Amino acid sequence: MRLALRRRPRSAAAAAYRRARPPYPATPWRRGRFTAVDLETTGLDPRRDEIISFASVPIEEGRLVVGEVYTAIVRPARMPEAATIRIHGLRAADLVGAPALADAIEPIIESLTGRVVVAHSAWVERAFLGAALREFGLRLAEPVLDTACLASHLLGASAGGEEQILELSDTARRLGLPVHRPHHADGDALTTAQLFIALAAQLDRTEPQTIGSLARLSQP
Repeated sequence: MRLALRRRPRSAAAAAYRRARPPYPATPWRRGRFTAVDLETTGLDPRRDEIISFASVPIEEGRLVVGEVYTAIVRPARMPEAATIRIHGLRAADLVGAPALADAIEPIIESLTGRVVVAHSAWVERAFLGAALREFGLRLAEPVLDTACLASHLLGASAGGEEQILELSDTARRLGLPVHRPHHADGDALTTAQLFIALAAQLDRTEPQTIGSLARLSQP
């Protein structure tokens, strides 16, 4: 059962999100404003599962904006089952005092406004954020950049002729990057942000990268 969100059409956060202009595809990537996002959820089906943890790490001028990192714990309508608790470690006791998504959504929207979303295997963030924003009368802004796809272009991701998904921690290690708190939204968002900067910089050495070119490389 999904929690019905309260629509607040006069929300300042929602209005600012609607007004934000999409980035020009020709913008050099180092001039873009991004936010690396990670979610923990009660499962992988956005029709029945829910967001329980959110983190975003802003990126500007090719650098992390550490002072504007945002994290949130969200209380779901139905608490996570044992199988998912083993992954992210968030128990009912950790979530029961947190705000529901309807009450947590505005600062989440603010952390996304005017920025290009970056995520690893971004279909999860695209599906769950898209569903949450629709309940608030919004559409998730495009493009959404996927560091798993960018890594496959740079590092290769084939074995036996079949495409393989590059896991976040493994990909970061291949590039000599630190891995921060796997399967925790804050740690994975930080790892994703560092990975994005490293991938974009390396791709840029071969061919100058723009927001548009990175969006094309992010297509599955």
